[in-house]
Amino acid sequence: MDVVSDAIAAIRIGQPSSNRVRIAGTWCSRLASYGGAGFHVVLEGTCWLLPDGGPAVSLGAGDVVLLPHGTGHVVANAPADPCTVRDAVPFEAWLEGGGSRTPPPAGAPGAAELLCGKYRLDHRHTHPLMAELPDVVHLPNRVGRQSELRSAVDLLGREVGAARPGSDVVVPGLLDLLLVYMIRAWMDEGAARAGGWPAALADPVVAGALRALHKDPAEPWSNELLAARVGVSRATLARRFTALVGRPPMAYLAWWRLTRAAGLLRSTAEPLDAIARRVGYSSPYALSHAFSRQFGTTPGRYRSRSAAAPVAG
Repeated sequence: MDVVSDAIAAIRIGQPSSNRVRIAGTWCSRLASYGGAGFHVVLEGTCWLLPDGGPAVSLGAGDVVLLPHGTGHVVANAPADPCTVRDAVPFEAWLEGGGSRTPPPAGAPGAAELLCGKYRLDHRHTHPLMAELPDVVHLPNRVGRQSELRSAVDLLGREVGAARPGSDVVVPGLLDLLLVYMIRAWMDEGAARAGGWPAALADPVVAGALRALHKDPAEPWSNELLAARVGVSRATLARRFTALVGRPPMAYLAWWRLTRAAGLLRSTAEPLDAIARRVGYSSPYALSHAFSRQFGTTPGRYRSRSAAAPVAG
């Protein structure tokens, strides 16, 4: 897979959940901090997002916001004062009390329609690309920008809550697309910044090296072989890769091989020798030794604990 796909797959578990909410008047609802990632799509109207410890964000129709680290927050019809935020109704109780079952008439004061949801993520082995995302990723609705994201929002707006044939398959798939498009949009917006993963994946040398490592982590890579693959000298590759990724190529490869092994242990029943071959270790013993050094537990114990105590969410 490519780097972004791998970064998502490394922490993605279960299926996303979502609720379509219509509300009007004066309202204020709290969503507690969460072990995954939260998101909101404003389908109609306007509202405010008030993240814990962060500035208020004004949201308009077509805006999308991602909270990739599960930051607790409030959504409200106005930039609420501290007292109102403190007394905000928990989102689950708000839904049960009619927040989504008594839709206001069109044009009602303070009316808004939102798609609110969560992605289940296992943050134990977060890829640095995902870790680099800010607490709040606000993607305003702008004409001519992020057409893929806009299309996903439009499709979700038509599907969620409509009870159409096949919706149980369509909606989770669209929510998965939404996550990818939100991350792509953040990367596109940040590609011009100096440093970081948007810049790394916009650099042809670094991006080419990353694609090669992710496409086949089991290849017996060396700095010489990787530099030859992307057509530069060892020194050039090492300098550009380390500056943008934050670690040298072979150190990144070693980390990714173990992270990939952890994902396979968590999500498959493959024997350890098969996993070792898939991620580039010569034997189960070699993988077990490196895994224990990196994560402080053996692969077998890691697999058992993952099965016995799934990530909350």
